[in-house]
Amino acid sequence: MKSDRPLVQSLALYVGAVLILFWSAAPFLWQFSTSFQLDRELTAATPRLWPDPFTLEHYYNAFVGKQLHRYVWNSLVVSLATTALCLLVGSLAAFSLSRLDIKGRFGILVVILSVSMFPQIAIVGPLYLVASNLGLLDTYTALVITYLALGLPLVTWVLFGYFETLPREIDEAARMDGVGLLGLLFRVILPMSLPSLVTTGLLAFITAWNEFLFALAFTSDINRQTIPVGIANFTNQYYVPWGDIAAASAVVTVPLIILVLFFQRHIIEGLTQGGVKE
Repeated sequence: MKSDRPLVQSLALYVGAVLILFWSAAPFLWQFSTSFQLDRELTAATPRLWPDPFTLEHYYNAFVGKQLHRYVWNSLVVSLATTALCLLVGSLAAFSLSRLDIKGRFGILVVILSVSMFPQIAIVGPLYLVASNLGLLDTYTALVITYLALGLPLVTWVLFGYFETLPREIDEAARMDGVGLLGLLFRVILPMSLPSLVTTGLLAFITAWNEFLFALAFTSDINRQTIPVGIANFTNQYYVPWGDIAAASAVVTVPLIILVLFFQRHIIEGLTQGGVKE
């Protein structure tokens, strides 16, 4: 009986993993299937998972008819700029709170994190007025600054937790070699913190890539609108092109899936090591 217990536990673990995988992947599979089906098949009484006949019409409509590539470019510019600034500012903040003798540093961290808890709908109006008065509407700058404020608290917290796991002996050895504070950060701490940088960078990138409310409020020009707003513009008063929306959603989802799968080892390491104090 005892010898069967590990087998049962392993079997239950694999069954649970398969169920979780199915629960997580099923919406994506249905989304991709929808993007390859004709409109008449999408409104049929009996839906089908496998496209028959197979069509690329929705992808053609998304890129040629609705200019999806412009929204993708806008999202890419905003997300990359936001990620770079979040990592730069967040690493400086986390390093200062971790390595400098700052009184009440944990209170400062709590204040930083509390900033991200404000409901977006409560601050979109005031931020819109500020952006309008500064002439920043329909610009990348307004979106990047806003997304920086949204992503910076989490980036600072995660990097601070990871920096705290690095032994202080490294700092002392670097100072003995004549390395200053900025040199310690950029030449020693950050190279050792690659898993945490990858994790926080991906989180910041995904947050900016998927954000909708501020992008909708701050932009009205297709040359500055991001992907979520662009997909929302696919619909009109009398018709919802589900196939075109599914195709556009598939196009913008695949890069995120590839990034997460490619960096999954760094993501897991960055999230777990930051919570363990050595």
